[in-house]
Amino acid sequence: MSVYPESDPAIAELADLFHLLGDPTRLRIVLACLRTPIAVSDIAASLQLSGSLVSHHLRLLRAARIVKSERQGKQVFYTAADAHISDVLSDMLEHIAEPANGHEA
Repeated sequence: MSVYPESDPAIAELADLFHLLGDPTRLRIVLACLRTPIAVSDIAASLQLSGSLVSHHLRLLRAARIVKSERQGKQVFYTAADAHISDVLSDMLEHIAEPANGHEA
């Protein structure tokens, strides 16, 4: 028996979260926000994307509470919303870096 029934709203919200992070561009943007607060223009330059595309993705990520924003003067800086986001992504990056042969049944 599952801890969460299929109809549970948390399952749908979690699926939406993974769907958002399943897009390679959005994932790269979130990873750029993990280390330190970063401006849209710096994200765009580092990922070789347009500022408008980065802003569009950041709006979606902020609405899903994956990133948060903070205005400093005329610029807005983005960072991971909380340690949960950073921890999940760090753990998953470690997971894919592990050799597959050590975890076979």
